[in-house]
Amino acid sequence: MKILLVGEYSRLHNSLQEGLVALGHQVILISTGDYFKKYPSDIIIQRSFDTGLARKIKIVIYILFKFDITSWSMTRQFFKNASSLKGFDVVQLINESPFGAAVKDEIKMISFLKQNNKKLFLLSCGTDYLSVQHQLSNVNPYSILSNYKDGKVSKIEFKSVLKYTTTPFKELHQYLFKNIDGVIASDYDYHMPLAGNSKYLGLIPNPINTSKLSVFELDTKGPIVIFMGINRTNYHSKGISYFEEALVAIQQKFPELVHIEVVENLPYDQYIKKYNDAHIILDQVFAYDQGYNALEAMAKAKVVFTGAEPAFMEHYKLDTPVAINALPNVESLVIALEDLIKHPEKIKEIGLAAHEFVVQHHHYKKVAQQYLDTWN
Repeated sequence: MKILLVGEYSRLHNSLQEGLVALGHQVILISTGDYFKKYPSDIIIQRSFDTGLARKIKIVIYILFKFDITSWSMTRQFFKNASSLKGFDVVQLINESPFGAAVKDEIKMISFLKQNNKKLFLLSCGTDYLSVQHQLSNVNPYSILSNYKDGKVSKIEFKSVLKYTTTPFKELHQYLFKNIDGVIASDYDYHMPLAGNSKYLGLIPNPINTSKLSVFELDTKGPIVIFMGINRTNYHSKGISYFEEALVAIQQKFPELVHIEVVENLPYDQYIKKYNDAHIILDQVFAYDQGYNALEAMAKAKVVFTGAEPAFMEHYKLDTPVAINALPNVESLVIALEDLIKHPEKIKEIGLAAHEFVVQHHHYKKVAQQYLDTWN
């Protein structure tokens, strides 16, 4: 098959491409690289006018003329590559807004892809119209919008999430669901909002290329290394402040037994190498299943604090933990960290179980085959 993957936010499409190519298919990936993360793509759409003086000029232009020069530039680059974006058996979008462009430009680009290729599919692996509506409801005890709903954080801090509730993004959602051949969820968090939807094709786990992720045998006799990577754009939606408070308490309790490392806004290649020496990774608290970063760390046999709710355990028929279910409660986080520090043998046990879980359920070739079966 000839397959076009559109957009990249986490390395999901990169790993899926690797799996599909290994199975003998022709795959092209087009994306923006996702800002500072700089994920590789066959065709890169450069974002411009996003920093420094250029950004100030962009804002002035938008205020005066309601013209988004960044979106215009991205659309222009897209259509310069038009001849390379035709004739595919399958096109898959990473998100309802795969380029992060203005809605009218997203529709223009997606419409071109729909008209010039055979099938069009959508992934739900991040915030979109239905997932945000679900998170605004009180169906679940917590969500990535908990801090907003509780009044702890202002609306402006969640603008990148709440934008999906605005009229233009609702129209984008409606346009997509009229034109796609189906939508796929990447984990349980995105399965819940789609359950029962006529376009929903089911949950396909995130593909992880384990051949690129080495397992490091770490000594647990010395200080336990706890690692946390912060991305300021999703700081509140991931609940990082709960981890920060817990780390202060742990540092005070065990100053000689732990080493804490916190990094911020690193490109993907640097980030993935930075935590090789860590025993424990702090990922997020507002989740029911693991996202991509958590799974890559689990593949490296790390103990990851992330989403691992009973519904996730039941879905995969697990009876032993493969990650620590991180809850939005500082005391529970401290207790869980303290247990690992006092019983370091558990770190190896959980880390090994995590690695085996990823190999069994998220191996990139197995998952690529699931995508092929679903697309067909």
